[in-house]
Amino acid sequence: MKRPSAPYRQLDEAQIRATIERLQARIRERFPDSGLSQLAAELQAIAGEIAESVAYLQRPHWPIRIAVGTLIVGLIAVIVGAAVTFRVPAQVEGWAQLVQVIESAVNDVVFIGVAIYFLLTVEGRLKRKRALESLHELRSVVHIVDMHQLTKDPERLVSQQENTASSPERTMTAGELGRYLDYCSELLSLASKLAALFMQQLNDPVVLAAVNEIEALTSGLSSKIWQKITMLGRIQSVTESRL
Repeated sequence: MKRPSAPYRQLDEAQIRATIERLQARIRERFPDSGLSQLAAELQAIAGEIAESVAYLQRPHWPIRIAVGTLIVGLIAVIVGAAVTFRVPAQVEGWAQLVQVIESAVNDVVFIGVAIYFLLTVEGRLKRKRALESLHELRSVVHIVDMHQLTKDPERLVSQQENTASSPERTMTAGELGRYLDYCSELLSLASKLAALFMQQLNDPVVLAAVNEIEALTSGLSSKIWQKITMLGRIQSVTESRL
């Protein structure tokens, strides 16, 4: 008996896209015309492209399957025909020459077997290529999110050290900085969920490794961001206790 599909056992691509859209609106409302808002919009666009890629992975590609099936049938027919018509040449004398003839036949069979395996994996390799291209773009966005939070240092709120000519501009209040860092963490989490959509649809070891790499990367970067958020909370607590 087939078990009914449970709504909370798989990631919902539509829900992820809706969450990204809401996050982009929140960032735009709090930080209008900011680079982070534009980055959220870019992640939203990539989510749409990933939705198309996931749909591509789910579909059986019949033209490829028909072409592959036709070629495999032809190769099998060649093997069967060769086996049926195989005769030991009359000029073969002794076991050494007979072994050479058998070895040649086995090599031909192995070669055809490798060709059949190659044909059977054509569709999977095309889907893998599509998934890896999308994951590469997603990995780039993750690094860009890290670049946006790189200069957001809570210590500068209480530091007495003067800025240099090359110091980044820091105009955010403690509250704004906290929200900015929190938005960065949410973007990383959503990027990780987009990557997991491929793992959910394609059981390919190369794709699984790429998805795990992105999840490890986003987890590490989120940890750095939450260290800053924790430090910011301590600074605010110290500041409030002095008032």
